[in-house]
Amino acid sequence: MHDVGESINSLVDRGQIEGGFVQGMGWLTMEELVWDEQGRFRSDAPSTYKIPTISEIPEHFEVHLLERAAQDGVIYGSKAVGEPPLMLAMSVREAIRAAVAAFGQANYVPLAAPATPEATLRAIEYVRAHSRVPADSQLTASV
Repeated sequence: MHDVGESINSLVDRGQIEGGFVQGMGWLTMEELVWDEQGRFRSDAPSTYKIPTISEIPEHFEVHLLERAAQDGVIYGSKAVGEPPLMLAMSVREAIRAAVAAFGQANYVPLAAPATPEATLRAIEYVRAHSRVPADSQLTASV
C-alpha cells in the first residue's frame, strides 16, 4: 500500500513503486561494495557488483494505491512516488533478520547490510554460537 496522493497515472505510479522497492531490495541484500587489501575498489563491474534482475522480483508482489488521499496545494493533489518505495525494502532485510533469529535464541542478530548470503550465514553462525539454549535443542534449518 502506497500513498501517492491523487494518482495522475496509476500505471506509472505502480511501476515507480515496484522499481523503487526492487532497487531497495538489491541495495539491502546483494549490492556489496568490495575493496582489496591495497584499498582498490573491486566490485566495479556487472560481474562483481550484483544488482537485482527480473529473477529477484518477488513472485507475489501486489501494489495498491491509497485511495482518496489527495495532497492539498500541489499539482493535481499528487505526492512523491519515485524514492519513498526504496525504503519499503527494509521489510525484506528485517524478514531475513527474523529468519536468522529462528536459528537460536540469541539476544542480538548481527546481520550486515547488505544481507548477502555470506552475511546471512555469518549471522546464523553467530546466533547459533550465542544462543541461550543448549546446542542439542537448537532449531535446525538450511540456508
